[in-house]
Amino acid sequence: MSQEKGTQPRTVVLTGATNGIGLEAATQVAAEGHRLVLVGRSPEKLGRTAAEVAAAGAAGVDTVAADYESLDSVRRAADEILDLCPRIDVLVNNAGQVYASRTLTRDGHEGTFQVNHLAGFLLTELLKDRIVASAPARIVFTASVAHYGGTMVFDDLGFERGYQVMKAYNRSKLANVLYTRSLAAELEGTGVTVNALHPGAVATGIWSRAPWFAKPVLAVAKRFMRKPADGGAHITYLALSPDVEGRTGGYYDDDKLKEPSDLARDDAVAARLREVSANLVGIG
Repeated sequence: MSQEKGTQPRTVVLTGATNGIGLEAATQVAAEGHRLVLVGRSPEKLGRTAAEVAAAGAAGVDTVAADYESLDSVRRAADEILDLCPRIDVLVNNAGQVYASRTLTRDGHEGTFQVNHLAGFLLTELLKDRIVASAPARIVFTASVAHYGGTMVFDDLGFERGYQVMKAYNRSKLANVLYTRSLAAELEGTGVTVNALHPGAVATGIWSRAPWFAKPVLAVAKRFMRKPADGGAHITYLALSPDVEGRTGGYYDDDKLKEPSDLARDDAVAARLREVSANLVGIG
């Protein structure tokens, strides 16, 4: 996957870049000699990550702080990215979180749905024109096999009734795959590809806010999970590999194209999700 001699480094914007599979993917992309724009919540962690990524061989490293629990923070981050990047060759939407109990963001949305879907949706829509102008380019979403268990009940997207941590997570990951497929159809012919992936069951900190009763189970499960570097490699594959050049609208598991759930392939549900999401983030 190494960069061909004489080619220009790509500019890769990567969210959720300061730990877990995001950090590993950033390091791997840097080792290929590309430029990274790292997006994360903590300026301190971003500084440490930038030093690590630069040492791995990046052509350049910039950092942008963004708190996905605030849509205004996402808007400011988008403005900063546009100022930093005359072109965006790859956007990786990787940031994610789960909440043990139903939590509302300052925008009034259920936390898992906002952090895992709405914030990435907003960032992508705000950067979309720049990405299209940079074609050939790629947009990548870190989804999950959990989307197979997801539902999309539009009159209760935030689980005001019957919140459960896995139900909320599954729905947010289903939203990732629905948006991936819809955006791929919209951008068909522009030279921009849009794909989603399941990174595998990876031992990362995303489950740090899981309920107390689940933590003993997770502690045991983590012994059998993949290392973050393995999960990060699947992100790097969709971001850089020539194997997927020109391929769009796909859901990948272990670097192989896989059929997503029936609901994830429902174009009417995807269209409604985009309309509702646009209204919720204020770009309708």
